[in-house]
Amino acid sequence: MKIGPYTIDNPLALAPMVGVTDRYFRALCRSLGAGYTVSEMLAANPALRHTRKAALRSDFTGEESPIAVQIAGSDPEWMADAARYNVGLGAEIIDINMGCPAKKVCNKLAGSALLSHPGQVRSILRAVVAAVDVPVTLKIRTGPARAERNGVEIAVMAQQEGIAALAVHGRTRADRFKGCAEYETIRQICEAVTIPVFANGDIESPEKACRVLEQTGADGLMVGRAAQGNPWIFRQIRRYLETGEQATPPSPAEVHAVMASHLRQLHQSYGEEHGVRVARKHICWYLEGRKNAEPVRRKLMRAVTADEQFRLLEDYFSGQEVCREAA
Repeated sequence: MKIGPYTIDNPLALAPMVGVTDRYFRALCRSLGAGYTVSEMLAANPALRHTRKAALRSDFTGEESPIAVQIAGSDPEWMADAARYNVGLGAEIIDINMGCPAKKVCNKLAGSALLSHPGQVRSILRAVVAAVDVPVTLKIRTGPARAERNGVEIAVMAQQEGIAALAVHGRTRADRFKGCAEYETIRQICEAVTIPVFANGDIESPEKACRVLEQTGADGLMVGRAAQGNPWIFRQIRRYLETGEQATPPSPAEVHAVMASHLRQLHQSYGEEHGVRVARKHICWYLEGRKNAEPVRRKLMRAVTADEQFRLLEDYFSGQEVCREAA
């Protein structure tokens, strides 16, 4: 797959998720099999550019190329300016968010709310593509609502306006994350355009990944929520697609090592107090479904220092390894 001048040898992508896919999680997923990642969403509003949150999200230090940065907004001029600004910070690909269903985004006529306004979509695409000399990509949903699926129309428009690749989530704005993703619209989009298309939505296992590729004819897959607490999903999907074999699940020791490294990076980046709070959601995702994890999960949610989080995890995983050896 090519996005502009960039060859994506492994078209397994990590979906951009606010508050989740910071540069540390992106690097982690890359190390475990993702071939392409996109930054957390950055607001186009120039007044929000110099906050601590924006500074953290705009830090691409050490990122593997190509560095793809997602921007969101409704004003074509602001979006064009945001694209230029982020290219100046090191972005090698600009991704436009027209897929987010969150109310606080849609209430500002951004994200997936734009799908109800094709004229505004075209104005934004045209302005951003003209503003920068790097590839511009687009993330969308299948339409505003099930009775108004216009994903094919938007995709064709995107290609006409110079968009280099698409990512399509198989739900509408109205669906949010309810029900199941549908892949028929993604298949129709793949047939209607020649630019690369990532299929996105409910790709939670290697077998499902294989089925979605077969059903849609997509060029790549984009995994979002299924990677939360399970960055190994990329390794598992990649092995299955390449060999038809299942990857060996991570051992408790590997899970512990990855968790500890991830938490350490969060503590260092956000500062201990805030980093401990940020780490809590990741801890919940990592421990979900693990044997006898609920008691330690509750303690970890009350932990207020980094040392306490590390100690509780050490105690829990030491017990897991003892049980594994006894078995």
